[in-house]
Amino acid sequence: MALGRRVDVYFFWWALERLLTDRLDEPEFPEREDVAVRFEARGLPTLRSLLTQLRDSDQVTLVACTGSLAALGLTPRDAEGRVDTLLGWTSILTRTAGLTDRFYL
Repeated sequence: MALGRRVDVYFFWWALERLLTDRLDEPEFPEREDVAVRFEARGLPTLRSLLTQLRDSDQVTLVACTGSLAALGLTPRDAEGRVDTLLGWTSILTRTAGLTDRFYL
């Protein structure tokens, strides 16, 4: 959805865990309560609202890293309906090779 372009959002580790355990509404900044307070005071969007906006655009694919999934003790079944596809790290690197705009969550 960046400037009308399709976007792939890759979830790893703790971001993936938050997505799959439905903890998308509260900012989480361990040992940084000051940051969490500023986040909320400024009315910054939650992860849920950002993902909803992306989903509504039909311009996004949510991708979960299979290695992160396994490291978290979760299964592909846990990701059903929350992400569009599961990929391993090698596949993610291949799929994103040559991209100039690459961000990982």
